[in-house]
Amino acid sequence: MIFESRPDVVPQVGALCLKSGNTVLLKGGREAANTNKVLAGIWIRVLTKFDEKLSGSVNLLHTREDVAEMLKLDGLIDLIVPRGSKEFVNYIATHSSIPVLGHGEGICHVYVDVAADLDKAMKIVLDAKTNYPAACNATETLLVHHGIASKFVRQVVEKLQTAGVEVRGCARTRELAQSASVIEAKESDWRTEYSDLIISVKVVDDVGEAIAHIEQYGSQHTEAIVTEDKVTAADFMESIDAAGVYLNASTRFADGFRYGFGAEVGISTSKLHARGPVGLDGLTTYKYKLYGDGHTVANFRGKQAPIE
Repeated sequence: MIFESRPDVVPQVGALCLKSGNTVLLKGGREAANTNKVLAGIWIRVLTKFDEKLSGSVNLLHTREDVAEMLKLDGLIDLIVPRGSKEFVNYIATHSSIPVLGHGEGICHVYVDVAADLDKAMKIVLDAKTNYPAACNATETLLVHHGIASKFVRQVVEKLQTAGVEVRGCARTRELAQSASVIEAKESDWRTEYSDLIISVKVVDDVGEAIAHIEQYGSQHTEAIVTEDKVTAADFMESIDAAGVYLNASTRFADGFRYGFGAEVGISTSKLHARGPVGLDGLTTYKYKLYGDGHTVANFRGKQAPIE
């Protein structure tokens, strides 16, 4: 597990690996190096009291050189879980033959449809952006159907700005917001994970354009639609390729704890072998045990058709 500066990863992943019967190598960010060392030391000290053989079940890597050596150990390591940017995950995947379960970036969207309940939409957008903007499941882009944009855009921009959010918008958004403080959105904004109180807003013509935008710029993490139209909702839910697709709910629900998994290794934006919040099940695999008593396959062959 190669992760960012959050030291809570050590006890969470340590617990999941212990429960699933895995040894774990942890490489955290240098910002929390001392905290990681203390937490890993507690794990090792307590586990050793139960069984000396468990003393090596939680290990810390300290340098980039350690990571480089680890990437070569394809005969010893079953899985690498890198948590970070898309570029970082891709770097790990291309520099090792060990399977990679990527906890990639979260460029999440909320699309407010023409048939949306605007009170619901307001609550969802504010929660998805401001509840915890540094999280990978926070919304980075708001898409608004042009049919309700004249009613909704100005209101939602005012609410977001009151909450301390910097708003970057397309030309139609800036015109409707009637606010000089809405910054002109650049093409790069649509593909940026801000991890901060910043949001990009775009007015779209219909659900098709919203889906196309998400397909182009999304990270296959979590996407949401706000609508009361069942047909439009079904179209969006089926068409979007992401680990999580939500109807009338905040993207912030994309979390192992909220899914009932307990602690999580991360949120996988891969399709296999685990996707979305990865808990205990994501660290396990299959093993088939067959007990026989002289059984042979020949005994279970059906009648063979005659060979002509």
